[in-house]
Amino acid sequence: MISRETIDRVFETARVEEVIGEFVQLKKAGSNFKGLSPFSDERTPSFMVSPVKGIWKDFSTGKGGNSISFLMEHEHYSYPEAIRWLAKKYNIEIDEIEQTDEQKQQADERESMYLVSEFARDYFKKILHENQQGKAIGLSYFRERGFTDEIIDKFQLGYSLDEWEAFTTEALNKGYNLKYLESTGLTIVKQDLLSSTGTKQFDRFKGRVMFPIHSMSGRVLGFGGRILTNDKKAAKYLNSPDSDIYHKSNVLYGIHYAKQTIAKEDNCFLVEGYTDVIQFYQSGIKNVVSSSGTALTENQIRLINRLTKNITILFDGDAAGIRASIRGIDLILEQGMNVKVLTFPDGDDPDSFAKKVSEEELKEYLKNNAQDFINFKVSLLMEDAQNDPVKKAGLIRDIVISISKIPDRIQQEVYIQECSRIMDISESVLFNELAQLKNKSIREEAKKSKNSNRTYSSTKTQQNAPDPNEPPIDVLYPEMMQVDKTPQVEKVNELRKYEQEIIKILLLYGNNEVDFVDFVAGEQVDDNEVQALKKVEFNNVVSQEVYLSLQEDEIEFTDSLFKEIYFEVIHQLNQNKTILVDELVNHSNTEIANMVTSVLMDDEKHSMSDWNKKGIYIKPKENDLSKMVLDAIYNLRRVLIEKKINALISNEEEIKEREIILESIMNYTQLKQRLFERLNRIM
Repeated sequence: MISRETIDRVFETARVEEVIGEFVQLKKAGSNFKGLSPFSDERTPSFMVSPVKGIWKDFSTGKGGNSISFLMEHEHYSYPEAIRWLAKKYNIEIDEIEQTDEQKQQADERESMYLVSEFARDYFKKILHENQQGKAIGLSYFRERGFTDEIIDKFQLGYSLDEWEAFTTEALNKGYNLKYLESTGLTIVKQDLLSSTGTKQFDRFKGRVMFPIHSMSGRVLGFGGRILTNDKKAAKYLNSPDSDIYHKSNVLYGIHYAKQTIAKEDNCFLVEGYTDVIQFYQSGIKNVVSSSGTALTENQIRLINRLTKNITILFDGDAAGIRASIRGIDLILEQGMNVKVLTFPDGDDPDSFAKKVSEEELKEYLKNNAQDFINFKVSLLMEDAQNDPVKKAGLIRDIVISISKIPDRIQQEVYIQECSRIMDISESVLFNELAQLKNKSIREEAKKSKNSNRTYSSTKTQQNAPDPNEPPIDVLYPEMMQVDKTPQVEKVNELRKYEQEIIKILLLYGNNEVDFVDFVAGEQVDDNEVQALKKVEFNNVVSQEVYLSLQEDEIEFTDSLFKEIYFEVIHQLNQNKTILVDELVNHSNTEIANMVTSVLMDDEKHSMSDWNKKGIYIKPKENDLSKMVLDAIYNLRRVLIEKKINALISNEEEIKEREIILESIMNYTQLKQRLFERLNRIM
């Protein structure tokens, strides 16, 4: 277990903008930073980071918190995992406290899978560098590919012995559970009736050079293994199977090493294989990732989209392979990204070409030969069509389909004009084709929605089929057919609204000292008359004014979360005479931390739109703080009085009790009237 001192050091050291900047491309927005949400598919930034407050808020999903909560949300870390990651990032030594047996048993299964994967990485590295077979076969292979010892170590490359149980036996001897060796896919377990245990286990990556696959934060998720023999029955490349920590369609090889350069260069090079990534990185091109030989998926594209809007896809010189690959690039266009394509000379791939040329020559080639994807697709497919009108018509439709995927209408029009020029066809024809595609898409969506409703309606009809011998329901019960056309408005929970307003005031302004202006009832003249409201001025700290007012009326919060936050605030005031918002942001109760973060970041929302640059200036709320505090307190009192009156009205007591109830109602009504008078004066 991690000590409290270590956790405190992590909280004090970690800078929220630095931590989140490793995963999201952030841009300065006043005193804050903003970027695209990493939790939703969006094109307009709604993700805000406040370095001053040490928190973040995603307005598109409602999520928010500190550095720890971001890692828990984004990387699916447990609390200890997030602390360890930050400690490693900031070179903080972790003090461990001995865990009880019960705590050890409750260890997170995902963490166990991560630990097994990290052991495997270290084991394969050790075999590569220290075992005779590993050096002769694995290390020799990597050096023949032109990889330096530095780059081999950087990418944590390794070798799995060409033996059936070498890795599994070593892992079991080190105390790792077979359950996690199997769930990570490192070990294959099969039933064996002849065995004393009833099972037989063997290494999945037997006789392969190993490429660890990392998450964006650097944790080992799985492995890719390449066989070095000519065994035609075995796959050349083998990946870890999907598991709780590894999903092939959600991961890009090399993203951990490339993320900072991608954000800095504002461009990402996409290649096909592991060695392409490593060779490019060694050649000085560090903003490069690989889809590991699989078709590109939406989730992989989103990983890149968080870091940059620009992607350059690198193909080798195989024309047939290029034609097969470009069909999937429409997914990138749908994400609103800018796509460029680059091909290498025949017979070359990114790996081999990078080895042939110097770093400067490689950078120059990439700069001068990248083509816009649409233009590249037109020129490539035009070669196939040549003078065949039917093929050319098919090509035009294919191109327009790709253009229709682009969400930006202006960009669509520019591409239509460019395609019209290249293909020597009128713009109107291309625009008509684009319009037909859009209409077809709309019709299909409407049909899908209609069929869905029809299925539901059909099911309901079958369940409630009417008797054909009975008169129609509108004849039997005409009053049921009178539809209320009054718009239904969801009723606002006023009590919760003002409780939330008071919590917000305490968190944002609780430590402020304010000159209050209030209006109170004058002195009583006789039994029936009271002097008009008179103005009273006084100075007080906001938190004290709120506390004294609520205590005077013995008001308790009805919302359990607000109640808990209020108690935390009062406890801080009793201990420190001030509200320590940082402690609430970093609270162990994630509900409290999230609510406090939402309150603190809500006022920052306007900065997402840069209103000041548009000549719209937001009036500081601090100017009306006195009014805001009293307004919230009196409104809370008003709502509670209304609830009390309603409860008394609905009370069905005996007649002798009714006079007492009626008198109470009159007293509460008079009190409510006075509150209205005060509110009107204050407002």
